[in-house]
Amino acid sequence: MRTAKSLIFLAGLYLFFNPQGYAQHANWYPSSNHLVTQWAEKVDPDNVYEVYPRPTMQREKWLNLNGLWELAFSPKDAEKPQKYNRHILVPFAPESALSGVDIKPGPDKKIWYKRTFIIPETWSGKLILLNIGASDWETTVYVNGNEIGLHRGGYDPFTFDISYFLKESGKQEIEISVWDPTNKGDQPRGKQTLNPEGIWYTSVSGIWQTVWIEPVSEPFIQSISTETDIDQSTVQFTIDGKNTMPADQYRITIFESTKQIAERTYNTENNQIIDIIKPKLWSPDSPFLYTANIELIRESQSIDNVKTYFGMRKIEVKNDSKGVKRIFLNNKPIFMLGLLDQGWWPDGLYTAPHQEALKYDILQAKNMGFNTLRKHVKVEPELWYYYCDQLGMLVWQDMPNGGENAKWKGPSGIDGVEITRSFESEAQYKLELKAMIKTHKNHPSIIGWVPFNEGWGQFNTTEIISWVSELDNSRLVGGPSGGNYFPIGDIRDFHQYPGPGLPPPDPDRALVLGEFGGLGYQVKKHSWQENKNWGYKKMKSTRELQKSYTNLVGKIKPLIDKGLCAAIYTQLSDVEIEVNGLLTYDRKVIKLNTAKTNSINKEILTYFNKTVK
Repeated sequence: MRTAKSLIFLAGLYLFFNPQGYAQHANWYPSSNHLVTQWAEKVDPDNVYEVYPRPTMQREKWLNLNGLWELAFSPKDAEKPQKYNRHILVPFAPESALSGVDIKPGPDKKIWYKRTFIIPETWSGKLILLNIGASDWETTVYVNGNEIGLHRGGYDPFTFDISYFLKESGKQEIEISVWDPTNKGDQPRGKQTLNPEGIWYTSVSGIWQTVWIEPVSEPFIQSISTETDIDQSTVQFTIDGKNTMPADQYRITIFESTKQIAERTYNTENNQIIDIIKPKLWSPDSPFLYTANIELIRESQSIDNVKTYFGMRKIEVKNDSKGVKRIFLNNKPIFMLGLLDQGWWPDGLYTAPHQEALKYDILQAKNMGFNTLRKHVKVEPELWYYYCDQLGMLVWQDMPNGGENAKWKGPSGIDGVEITRSFESEAQYKLELKAMIKTHKNHPSIIGWVPFNEGWGQFNTTEIISWVSELDNSRLVGGPSGGNYFPIGDIRDFHQYPGPGLPPPDPDRALVLGEFGGLGYQVKKHSWQENKNWGYKKMKSTRELQKSYTNLVGKIKPLIDKGLCAAIYTQLSDVEIEVNGLLTYDRKVIKLNTAKTNSINKEILTYFNKTVK
């Protein structure tokens, strides 16, 4: 029997090695070498990201496969490992602290994951779909020793039907291998690098979003696309069904809050346009969302049922009353005052430690009076966009860059200059760009796509921007952000640090300041490292930072008079050695006074609303 003294000693020993109070587990413990957020202690290996991960097409029955998986590394071209000698907490990348691994595999290694699961008895007779939110970069899936499929792409979700490879009962085994070349390849990778420094951050390899399975009937709903028209007061549903027959039908029921406002049943081979009487429009000030229930009907029976939502909103560029090109939201000019948001976390890297952390960043930006986030060269889990929809935050969505850089000379770039990419590199970029648009097209918060940033990987500019407009004509498409300029797209985007500044005149496009600011201030004990941090302009105190921010933003007013339509400040949070965030990297300190910053920002928005019609 243990004495009281021995119990006290063991408790003290546990707290010494577990100062953050993480959930205990024999095979998992996060690395203590990194800065952590306030949500790290909420990470429970038995219940990681417990919310359904696809809010625009939600099914009631699902099984979360996040949690502890067996892990092994092998040479890139080796066969399956004979032995798995450690564990990893999915969906955190092995390079992250919260994975419990904290190892950089590198492009010479392949990551192997393995776990077992049991299909619930109530799913008997159903097809079983395996869904992976995102895995970087080349992912191969095996079920019970059988290779199911391969996916290339680090940012888009993918699904495999694993039904015919499952055993009749008992434990099922899944293995997943992932290879990631990071910056040794031309694939889209964003700011990941094998040697982090400056604006380049720690690599993220392998599974980094939720893995789950769900049961469906033989015919099932595969995808849903919604497109709203506020001028006609309609919403159009385009539904793709798998294994449907001509006699099958879809039934759509739409709700305004809890009140049913429409119901339509129609043939599966057609799209459906539904009138929305006196629509409530979606905007940052009033982010109203309609919900819809969609059923697949066969012989009068509902055999698949998913829930979705949509927002009634319109975004376009047109002339204001003075003939100046402006951005209009719901037929009214709007100024977008926003933050560059890179979406990195000290403990989870690409993966936020908890869904509450995803929402926190958006709320803090909103509380400080910003109405826009530019999601910078990263694509988030769908939950993040759902929270933007829900909270009323406009989003510019960048395509993650990759490949070589076109020649670039600073804020204006070099007009008309681009690179030539290999056939394989071009094809992969277009594949992942199309997947990003298709995956996130239903989110009203996303009002623009940004295919290129500062000449990085920029190729066939006119063709790509025109193609994106064809893929999605309900949003703005940015000309290359920060250069290199081509006369194409809806906006002309200029970067200036610290700025602010105005792009060169362009009679056919809205003028936006895609990046400015970068006022750097390091908060001790809340930084990735204590020395050699940087910002575009160094601040010595929070007082100096607040004063400089106020002066900087105050200079936007005369630029509005000259045609400026948007300004994106760098940035929402610190990222690794960059300390120019308004929040520290661990999100524990807000560097500016929230109320003062809100007042300053609202003054700019109010000025715009009074002067631009």
